[in-house]
Amino acid sequence: MNYLLPLFTAPARRPLWRALLALLVAVITWLALSPAPPKTMNTGWDKANHALAFGALAFSAVWALWPSPRQWVWLVLALLAYGVGIEIAQGFLPPREADWHDVMADGVGIALGLLAAWPIAVLVARDR
Repeated sequence: MNYLLPLFTAPARRPLWRALLALLVAVITWLALSPAPPKTMNTGWDKANHALAFGALAFSAVWALWPSPRQWVWLVLALLAYGVGIEIAQGFLPPREADWHDVMADGVGIALGLLAAWPIAVLVARDR
């Protein structure tokens, strides 16, 4: 397992994680603010879409910006603010509408993304 750790934590990989994070933010913003996002980019349940998107954001943000679990509170706050911002914007974009349940689904996704990153972060801390 230790041979996989550098894929996530090596300083040389951080720019790749940042590029992935930027791409995810761009695609998610486009999907969230588009009047009619493509049907192929859909799990079939809006809340699952939110959880999946924000789980991917959280997991990639850990390795791009906040690898220490002590910093994750900032990651959670930043991603929740992003989710709230999307909902506010959707309130002004017909046919979209704001829904606080979407922010809750975002929070579930963030928690799942951090839960997926946690074992790797523990291994990294133990190896230091």
